[in-house]
Amino acid sequence: MSAPPLPEVFGNYALKNFVEVVPPEAISWLPQTAGWYWLGALLAVLLLRYGWKKLRHWHHNRYRREAAARLQQLARDSAQDIWLIELNKLLKLTALAAFSREQVASLSGQEWVAFLNQRCASTPFSPEQCTLLARGVYEGSTVTEATREDLLAACQSWVNNHEGPADV
Repeated sequence: MSAPPLPEVFGNYALKNFVEVVPPEAISWLPQTAGWYWLGALLAVLLLRYGWKKLRHWHHNRYRREAAARLQQLARDSAQDIWLIELNKLLKLTALAAFSREQVASLSGQEWVAFLNQRCASTPFSPEQCTLLARGVYEGSTVTEATREDLLAACQSWVNNHEGPADV
């Protein structure tokens, strides 16, 4: 059985000449004026510059990361008799990476430790540690475990906080 045929006018008779509203096209999210393109380009340049500066800073401080890793290794497995020699050698290599050879290479003794202390905002080495670094290598001083830990902490502080021409 089939449904009866629909009348020509079906539904609300008041709407027989009603035309359906056509929605407008979707609005584009792309900028419509040149000013937005300029602003986008300026932001892109600023982001690239910021990224470049961060990358340069990270690259210039590579010697600090390497020195910190070698310092931790030195704290773990160095023998007592050569420990102070290796510590001084590590500090000298780090200073040579950060400063010019003319400033660092000829320093030894009290001048060397004074140079290290002058390169930090707060002096990392106490007078006892200065004496140990300046003369301990030549005198063959023995170091207690507490003094050793304090000296390692001071060296770590110097590696992390010294200021010089290599800072970017």
